[in-house]
Amino acid sequence: MDRQDATPAIEVNDSWRGWVAENLVRGGHPQQLADIMVQSGIAADMARAEVEAALSSPYLGGAARLNNRLAKRDWVLGIQSRLNKLAPAEVPRRERLSGDDFLQQYYSRNLPVIITGMLDDAPARSKWSFDYLASLLGEREVEVQFGRNADADYEQNSAAHRRRMPFADYVALVREAGVTNDFYMTANNDAHNQGPLGELMADLPPLAEYLRQPGGFFWFGPAGTITPFHHDLTNNFMLQIAGRKRVRLIAPCDTPKVYNQRHCFSEVDGREIDLQRFPQMAGVTVTDCVLEPGEILFLPVGWWHFVEALDITITVSTTHFKWDNDFYSDYPRNQDF
Repeated sequence: MDRQDATPAIEVNDSWRGWVAENLVRGGHPQQLADIMVQSGIAADMARAEVEAALSSPYLGGAARLNNRLAKRDWVLGIQSRLNKLAPAEVPRRERLSGDDFLQQYYSRNLPVIITGMLDDAPARSKWSFDYLASLLGEREVEVQFGRNADADYEQNSAAHRRRMPFADYVALVREAGVTNDFYMTANNDAHNQGPLGELMADLPPLAEYLRQPGGFFWFGPAGTITPFHHDLTNNFMLQIAGRKRVRLIAPCDTPKVYNQRHCFSEVDGREIDLQRFPQMAGVTVTDCVLEPGEILFLPVGWWHFVEALDITITVSTTHFKWDNDFYSDYPRNQDF
């Protein structure tokens, strides 16, 4: 072959060097890494040189020691993960759980629970019909997440999906929508919506056994809305006012297996977990529950959860607990994992 017709070799850039370093730290075999580079179009001598340079780098040695520390931490987490398999994978329901019992048995132990009976007399459950919401607040401008179906990362890109409209128009849209995930009023819209919709919070009980103040984030959407697997940075209550939600939960100790690549999100689709794409999920306990109208779900900080609306739903979430709930201050500033 004429030398001028030969395909030029791919240059080794910093992206490739980062790939080499990460895979060496993870235990990849040097020759296999070099072979992959060659198959990708990098000259064999360049591939070998880059792998050898990485192996001799003191920076890589430091990264490897840090990786060993993380492996030890994962081992400790794995102990709890294995022990969790010895107990039933269910979220208990507790009728009118007292504040002391909630604190001692669930909040302080970082365990989920569904509390029943506490919303039985809440005016919101009888008042918040389509007609009531539209007549009381219909002219007010609200913010909603739109265009979610066209963006696989709609939750991470939530700022790009904000749209404003009269509340009556949104109520009508939800009423007629059928099953869809394309639009949803969520906590991501609360910075705007707490103004026009704030007076609705007066229709909720104070729940003084658990909370230092009432009020929270207003969620409203059609059947089919999805909140993908993620964890919160605080403890949370989900007050289910209308409709049912399917919730899938994963304990924090399984974080090393849930493919958390960015911030608090997982790549795993909770609708149907693909074990070929995400093989580590085969060892993860996923606990399912259906949150019924009038129930409260306690979502402990760090617990991964996936939420799917089975009906038209209205939910209010709150973080105003009486006890320590500032966990976000210690959250890693660099969120690329």
